[in-house]
Amino acid sequence: MKKLLLALFILLGSFAVEAQELEWHTDINKAIKLSQDTKKPLLLFFTGSDWCGWCMKLQKDVFKTSDFGKWAKDNAVLVELDFPRQSSQSLELKQQNYSLQNSFGVRAYPTVWLVDASTKGDDGKPLLKKMGKLGYEKTSKIWLDKANEIVSFYSKNQKQ
Repeated sequence: MKKLLLALFILLGSFAVEAQELEWHTDINKAIKLSQDTKKPLLLFFTGSDWCGWCMKLQKDVFKTSDFGKWAKDNAVLVELDFPRQSSQSLELKQQNYSLQNSFGVRAYPTVWLVDASTKGDDGKPLLKKMGKLGYEKTSKIWLDKANEIVSFYSKNQKQ
């Protein structure tokens, strides 16, 4: 029995480690560059990390799961755009996050946008094309199914 419990503990621990190793970027320009280099869309997570209950649930129920960890490594560049109430941020980070909040019309948290950053405008700056929006879902499977639908639909329409 002890061996079984130890094996289960090790197995569950390995899933938690995989999910924790995800890299969430906070600098949109660095994330855009990585998105262009890897040809993966951006996943913009608008959150209130220290006050938004639904944001915390989304983190726990979806973003910290091994299923999401596997999906994210292959499918997206993760960007956290945080609007904390109790912790401080640099003025530059606040301005960046509010600018993106306005650009994407975010009115509630959590909001997640999948974004294509592969195209550049006439001025040479990247255009952030909205692929689709998500919010909280009860399970990582439901959330990932919806994310995959968005990516698939967007990809099909880009090829036409």
